[in-house]
Amino acid sequence: MTDTPARVLSDDELDVLELALGGALPASALTAALPGIPADVILTDAENTPLARLTTRPGDLPAALEPLKPVAAAIGPQWDVAVRRPAREVRAGLEAGSGDDAENSLGLLVTEVPTREELDAAVALAAAAGTGPGTYAESGPGAGAPAGASTSTVLLLVPVARHAPEAGAVGAPGLVRAAQGLADALAERVDARVATVVVPWSGLGATTLDEVAAAYGAARVATLAAHRSPATAEGVADLPRVRDEAVRALYPPASAAEVTRAASGAHRRGAVVFFTGLSGSGKSTVARALAAELDDDGLGTTLLDGDEVRHHLSKGLGFDRESRETNVERIGYVAALVAKHGGIAVAAPIAPFAAGRAKVRALAEEAGAHFVLVHVSTPLAVCEARDRKGFYAKARAGEIADFTGISSPYEEPDDAELVIDTTDVPVPEAVELVRRHLTTLLG
Repeated sequence: MTDTPARVLSDDELDVLELALGGALPASALTAALPGIPADVILTDAENTPLARLTTRPGDLPAALEPLKPVAAAIGPQWDVAVRRPAREVRAGLEAGSGDDAENSLGLLVTEVPTREELDAAVALAAAAGTGPGTYAESGPGAGAPAGASTSTVLLLVPVARHAPEAGAVGAPGLVRAAQGLADALAERVDARVATVVVPWSGLGATTLDEVAAAYGAARVATLAAHRSPATAEGVADLPRVRDEAVRALYPPASAAEVTRAASGAHRRGAVVFFTGLSGSGKSTVARALAAELDDDGLGTTLLDGDEVRHHLSKGLGFDRESRETNVERIGYVAALVAKHGGIAVAAPIAPFAAGRAKVRALAEEAGAHFVLVHVSTPLAVCEARDRKGFYAKARAGEIADFTGISSPYEEPDDAELVIDTTDVPVPEAVELVRRHLTTLLG
């Protein structure tokens, strides 16, 4: 395996890999989504963790996908194992139930936050199930529901991507919470089992959502947003204008113009949240989860993870002290630029040296931003036991030089705003600690 070429997957490509590993897509879907890859390749995440081996075989033989290590999960409702289940598991659960479960299962794609109208449409669709596989017509509210036996199971399939949503859009955590609320309301109104299922989905590749829904066991598929009337769609689209209309109703024209201008030019003081700690301490996991939560709160958040930065901003740098300091300073510079314009930058390099961290703090403060240093103080022994990539073992064997904690020092900070040991503090609690501290600063 050591001589096999590797391909670092983007967030969108990781969504495709997760679907393939879960049985929703064939391995050939990966070869289609990753053009130009070698016939035999190791697929890794941005932290270089080997996740799977993809082998394209000659002739008509199907491509082979061998799982190597679990795909890393983050924090948030979209990562809850109760709803983020592999397609083969969801499908097997339907097939193991009564005969009607698999034959009459209805998949409702929750691609947008459901309106009251879509709740009514979901009730109508679930109550008027068909007798065999097919796809509901998407011509409008309540349209296309075939007659026949009642639905035994309704799958609320929520497509969510790893990448951040567009500014102002509801992110993955909010969409999943809305779907779970819809599931509760739907269960009260229909004679069917209702289950919420998160589907990793970036839209990459030639596969459609309907095809993926079928792989999860849905005999029929409907997209709820397609049952939104033109009037409701127009009302949703007009929501951003509601505030401006209210301002115009409250103020005379000259005053309204000033209030609108001030609101559009409002500038929130930005922040840099800088995690430091040994490899395997949990800093990247907490940082990613924090960034997702802040995004879901509507706060513009940029995640600068140490390993990903190495692939782009600091490509070509080594791991000697000078290169490490340069890498950290580059991260600090970009983070300060983000915060200068009111954004929140979350960074998670190892940052082993006090001088480098001090430079980052200075850059943030010069930009007029809040700075929060979070020391993830998980002990070396725990970090080494968690090592997914085998780096510590290689460092102890002398195969990796200048490895922090083994052959290169880590200078523990004495100026951290927060100190968190993930040995005892679960990731959700760690995220909440940082979030609470940041909320206090931002007011």
